[in-house]
Amino acid sequence: MAFEEDDAVILHDEHSDFDGEEGTIENVMDTMFGDATYIVAFEDGKEQGVPEDNIEAAE
Repeated sequence: MAFEEDDAVILHDEHSDFDGEEGTIENVMDTMFGDATYIVAFEDGKEQGVPEDNIEAAE
C-alpha cells in the first residue's frame, strides 16, 4: 500500500523514539530503486527515511 502526504500512519520501528506512535506523512521520496521512503511528522519531532514496511495506516 502506497501512502500519500497527510495520511495518518503508525510507525513500527523498535530503534525509533516514535515506535508505536501515530504521525502524519509529511513528504514522500522515491529512491533510486523505485521504492518510496517517507518523512513522518509526530507531535514531538520527525522521523526521516522511513520505509513503507515500517508504517501502517492509522484508524
